[in-house]
Amino acid sequence: MEAIKQIIQKGAALITGRRTKEVTKEIIVNAEALENRVAVLENGQLEEFTIERTTEKRIVASIFKGKIKNLEPGLKAAFVDIGFEKNAFLHYWDIIPESLSERVDLVETPGQQKPQKKISQNDIPKLYPPGTEIIVQVVKGPIGTKGPRITSNISIPGRYLVLMPTNPQRGISRKIENEKERQRLKQIVRELKLPEGMGVIVRTVGENQKKRYFIRDLEILLRTWQQVEEKIKTQPAPSCVFQEPDLIERTVRDFLTEEVDRIIVDNEQAYNRIRDLIGQISRWSRGKVKLYDEATPIFARFNVEKQIENAFRRQVWLKSGGYICIDETEALVAIDVNTGRHKSQKDLDTTILQTNLEAAEEICRQLRLRNIGGLIVIDFIDMRNRGDQHKVTQKMRDGVKRDKAKTRILPISQLGLMEMTRQRHSESMTSAVYEDCPYCKGKGLVKSSLSMSVEIQRKISETLRKLKQEGRTEPPQLRIYVHPEVLNRLRTEDEALLIELEQKLHGKLSFRADPAFHFEQFKITDALTGKELA
Repeated sequence: MEAIKQIIQKGAALITGRRTKEVTKEIIVNAEALENRVAVLENGQLEEFTIERTTEKRIVASIFKGKIKNLEPGLKAAFVDIGFEKNAFLHYWDIIPESLSERVDLVETPGQQKPQKKISQNDIPKLYPPGTEIIVQVVKGPIGTKGPRITSNISIPGRYLVLMPTNPQRGISRKIENEKERQRLKQIVRELKLPEGMGVIVRTVGENQKKRYFIRDLEILLRTWQQVEEKIKTQPAPSCVFQEPDLIERTVRDFLTEEVDRIIVDNEQAYNRIRDLIGQISRWSRGKVKLYDEATPIFARFNVEKQIENAFRRQVWLKSGGYICIDETEALVAIDVNTGRHKSQKDLDTTILQTNLEAAEEICRQLRLRNIGGLIVIDFIDMRNRGDQHKVTQKMRDGVKRDKAKTRILPISQLGLMEMTRQRHSESMTSAVYEDCPYCKGKGLVKSSLSMSVEIQRKISETLRKLKQEGRTEPPQLRIYVHPEVLNRLRTEDEALLIELEQKLHGKLSFRADPAFHFEQFKITDALTGKELA
């Protein structure tokens, strides 16, 4: 009888799309003066990680009242002043009202307002000349030398709904796959009372939720938009009219579902705030929030710190003994899959497939953890069987379903490479946490002592020849300043070559070590006058 119950429960979980309680899901919140960190653990494994500095402005998803500075017909884009050092980039297609049919399952409603005359990209310069004020939302923060990317298609996410104040369309997230549930939600969406010209989308977490939760969520969103409208009327351009909530509030909004067993917070103020925010949604769920007050740091106590450290290494090991290497470049992210220690000779094709499938699952996790975006190229271990290639591609597509960022995956090419894109809202976690090494300037490499010896001897030879051409009668005396390790190489291994150089070019050489010098730095001076020669 017990076995039958388990089968029924598993079957119900498959039908509703919910996981059984075999998976323990926890949210760990570390709130400090300069930094807030949130980790989502499933059975103790780190699945999501977000970090936010309290000193940095939250710009992505914030709404601004801006002013168009100039239009670039060649780029089909406008540059908009929203109050930052660099003007924001607004493509013409981000000004045209967005069609949601590709992203959501649209809901037809009786008497639904039909869109007015369609705007084309050719109409933009007439409708939005330089100097025009415009309401925009940031979709991508400034990255490197590029300014923010913006859109005029405004959306404000709530707990279960996303409000679109300037778009009358209504829809259901396509990630809700149960057809019966979709029909129920469509009926709820039809019955929601919205001001004219506004629309909503039901988020994935809205699955199996009662109608009253959507009504309450809509009321909060409409009040928020009312406050935004007041600021739009009263504040001059450029100015921020809606600030995206901080990490603590976004955690409650985006991560808290019935599947979450508990939220553990190490800061009393953040603990009280999270309980208050959850109380607005579900009073019963407030009991899931626990205050952590042990001496051991919370991320160390739950083994998060070690997992973060391992996750950000270039080489990430797989359970099978294989590993993946992740290299971020300016143009793209390259990921290489290797068998490593997993080298079973019984069935090579099966070994390769198992390693690639495990790598695909880990890659999807790493993309979320590191917030990697843009173009991604994955070099899986070569598979001869097309069926195996399809399995790996499907594993990747299944793995990104839980990713909030939009992704697009192409099949494995004839060269054995998989290309994919992942929406990039902001800099990757690596860029946010780390900076280029001031010593190697981000190269990760410095010249060897042999290379430096060759380069110094070449420069000495050039300098002595140049002084000879100037007509000096006395043998030139040079003093060369180098890094201590380079000097050690010159004295122990290249001394004979330097003596030969002195005799050949009739010069006198003396060397000095300077610990303050970069390994690749050296300086040649005139020993008598101190004048720098090279």
